Amino acid sequence: MEYSIQETARAAGTTSRTLRHYDSLGLVRPSRVGGNGYRFYDDRALVRLQRVLLLRELGLGLDRIAEVLAAQDARGEGSDPAAAEATLLTAHLELLTRERGRIDKQIGAVRRTIAALTSPHERTGLMNANMFEGFDHTAHREEVSERWGKDAYAKSDRWWRGLTGGEQQQWQQDVAALNADWSAAAAAGEQADSPVAQALAARHIAWLEGFPGAPSGEHFIPYVRGLCEMYVADERFAANYGGVSGATLVRDALRIRTAS
Repeated sequence: MEYSIQETARAAGTTSRTLRHYDSLGLVRPSRVGGNGYRFYDDRALVRLQRVLLLRELGLGLDRIAEVLAAQDARGEGSDPAAAEATLLTAHLELLTRERGRIDKQIGAVRRTIAALTSPHERTGLMNANMFEGFDHTAHREEVSERWGKDAYAKSDRWWRGLTGGEQQQWQQDVAALNADWSAAAAAGEQADSPVAQALAARHIAWLEGFPGAPSGEHFIPYVRGLCEMYVADERFAANYGGVSGATLVRDALRIRTAS
């Protein structure tokens, strides 16, 4: 079954112009172009469009999406197309499910804050822990203090509280973008020594270097390598990179980056 470009755009919540742009970039080709120049999309093209939209939601640019799709297509050569698509979409589904859990926590926190602000009886309980569920950077306070010392946590906490709301939001967005790029690289089958993975490793290290409380000098590389192992061993951290396979890519890429 085929659908016109207008029907496809309407169903996807986008525009015909965007679909033509995706076609020009080779991201989503129509299944057929009629004699009158009209584009039509079959089920396989619709699935491809869904993948593009999912990667866009993860914060990837169109150039990077093209690289991810090309790598995924190469991995799927010779296999059943439907099974290959299902495998890729399963990985995307895991990312979306994890993101939904985080957003659900934030929604609950904001709803509780609204309730507290509009109810005089609840006003005294405004600053409770649940207010920041899904946002709270102190959730692992005890673990951080145990692993790297109370001073490391204290420096980090002072730095965070010293940021404006906009700066905190920007930091969270940058981390989310880095995590999304790692997850996409893993889904695309990037090797740890590939240019893409090594560019991500450089970004990751720069992020760690700028984090207050992080060791410096000769202690920095052992610190990074210790984190690498924790990314893989602890499912809470591995989830940030799409699971153990993604965390393994991060670990191996960072090992290579810090080897020299």
